[in-house]
Amino acid sequence: MSQLSMFDTEKQLEKIYEINDFLPKLSGLVDFEHFRPLIDQARPVKPQPKARKKPYNNVLVCKVLVLKYLYNLSDEQTKLQIRDRLSFQHFLGLTRADKIPVSF
Repeated sequence: MSQLSMFDTEKQLEKIYEINDFLPKLSGLVDFEHFRPLIDQARPVKPQPKARKKPYNNVLVCKVLVLKYLYNLSDEQTKLQIRDRLSFQHFLGLTRADKIPVSF
């Protein structure tokens, strides 16, 4: 089995978005970073000792919750769909190599 290149991934996304372009349209309409101060206020990041893992970005968690709500997914289905769907990963700004948020 050959490895996917960055261009193969982009071609796949183009094909996906020809069929369903909802998530890129949503990304273009909503600047989630604009909500960071409000999100950070609602979900403060607790300082962690250096040995512990870095907490997830609050905007990323917010976008995961948006996907969960829009697609009516359970926590387990949300994790599975993020891991499985290229369009979800692209919407979240993740790559195949990134860790998937495990708790929302």
